[in-house]
Amino acid sequence: MKIVKLTDETKNNLLSGLLKRTTDDYGDYEKTVKEIVQDVHTRGDAAVFEYTKKFDHADINADNIKVTDEEIAEAYNLIDEKLLGVIRRAIANIREFHIKQKRNTWITTGDNGTILGQRIMPVEYTGVYVPGGKAAYPSTVLMNVIPAHVAGVPNIIMTTPCNAEGKVYPMTLVAAKEAGVKDIYKCGGAQAIAALAYGTESIPKVDKIVGPGNIFVALAKRCVYGHVSIDSIAGPSEILVLADDTATPKYVAADLLSQAEHDELASATLVTTSERVANEVSEWIKTFTSQLERKEIIEKSLENFGAILIADTMEDAIDAANEIAPEHLEIITADPWNTMTKIKNAGAIFMGEYSSEPLGDYFAGPNHVLPTNGTARFFSPLSVDDFVKKSSIINYSREALQAVSDDIITFANSEGLTAHANSIKVRFDKE
Repeated sequence: MKIVKLTDETKNNLLSGLLKRTTDDYGDYEKTVKEIVQDVHTRGDAAVFEYTKKFDHADINADNIKVTDEEIAEAYNLIDEKLLGVIRRAIANIREFHIKQKRNTWITTGDNGTILGQRIMPVEYTGVYVPGGKAAYPSTVLMNVIPAHVAGVPNIIMTTPCNAEGKVYPMTLVAAKEAGVKDIYKCGGAQAIAALAYGTESIPKVDKIVGPGNIFVALAKRCVYGHVSIDSIAGPSEILVLADDTATPKYVAADLLSQAEHDELASATLVTTSERVANEVSEWIKTFTSQLERKEIIEKSLENFGAILIADTMEDAIDAANEIAPEHLEIITADPWNTMTKIKNAGAIFMGEYSSEPLGDYFAGPNHVLPTNGTARFFSPLSVDDFVKKSSIINYSREALQAVSDDIITFANSEGLTAHANSIKVRFDKE
């Protein structure tokens, strides 16, 4: 992992490198994704079944696309009891955190005959996409389903790829059942996103789609956005560690690698004021990498998107972190709380050396669906707010409207909207 001095040039080089990982660089796939989405929109189930056969080699039809109660019961028999206990404890933590985010409808009344308010209601249908592929992701199920459940969404459905035998990972099924998913469908890729967005004979149309996926899933979500709501177009995972001379290099190295192992496009960055910490972290990274199962992925990730930057001051380091706006930010300094007050842009902030990033991925409670690729400057973690819609409430008495009628008429006329003005005026014309 290269060690460089933090300068405007090295920081800008890092930023430009990270931005190259966006879905904007995958134009070659867009035509294919658009064709799949349009085909599913036009032909419904028939297209979904054909793409599932083509990509997942599974014979899925209207009779077996929906996961049955028997399949869920079988999944419970296949997973370890200890893991089930962990899933349930994680659910309790995640639910407790997200309950605190819930907001209620409110109404205010004025002495002048006005009633104003905001009605908050959950969306009717939410579709959760959960990747399949080479691994199971029960944590993804929990983080996407629980805030929807807390928000009060009555219909939470899930799509996830199956294997060639038509089976879904048992851990995924159990996590979905425990978290409160209503129905689960064996469907993956761009075809699943299209099915959720437009509906088919088997899969209901939803109002919002959430959940991560590969480039085909990401582009499909972008394609259907506007027809339905989506959470975000998630980019590769990233971590930035802010550290001073008090940090334990061994811990820092382990945390950087926890994100580098996600995929070859993942980013791991250390910004430190200590040359000693920088050098020792680099050595520990070599030691750990040689022992880890995903060594090849880690090495490519660090080679292309890993960096150790040595800053002259902590203020310089903090400025760099704010410009990078990382998905995950760890602060391992002598006074992490003081450092945290100067952070403006980060998806999730982990304080101190015993708050390592995987704690947030699985168990602490805050959501692990976070803004990536610098979007923490204007996006927030997935939350209960993502699954509700708000309607404004306005009720004026005759007297209250009459008191402001001249103001409204003047405003409307200034914009040339005389019908607007007339809508107020006719209520007070003398017959």
